[in-house]
Amino acid sequence: MNPSRRQSLRVASGLGLHAALVACGFLAAGPASAQQFNAAFQTKSIADTLKALGAVSPAESREVVINSPDIAENGAVVPVGIRSNLPRTEMIALLVEKNPNALAGAYTLLEGADADVNMRIKMGQSSDVIALVKADGKFYMARKEIKVTLGGCGG
Repeated sequence: MNPSRRQSLRVASGLGLHAALVACGFLAAGPASAQQFNAAFQTKSIADTLKALGAVSPAESREVVINSPDIAENGAVVPVGIRSNLPRTEMIALLVEKNPNALAGAYTLLEGADADVNMRIKMGQSSDVIALVKADGKFYMARKEIKVTLGGCGG
């Protein structure tokens, strides 16, 4: 499969999933947030990703909970869940410090939605993961180290 076809399929499948989630009411539609996330997905460092998302200095919060194993046996599929107990949570994102691209996932939530997301990510090596939450216009974060025993990203 040539690279341009692969890229087209990746974009089409992503748009299909996004459209389905918007239609079901799980995500809010909006080109402005899509552009913001697209820029953030291109960043390489945590600082650049936070800047692209508009989170200048997020506060540490116990109300943001990361649910993941302490040791991942396979870096190719690491389950990570993020729950925000903060009222009026608007956005949840997951950043992986030592991945080639720091932003692993970002979700815009509709008002009243349960602020709980789960995903499987790739991790090339042991690293800190950072959950970033935007609630009531302010940014909060939590950090957790996940040790990887078998490489996933480029390993």
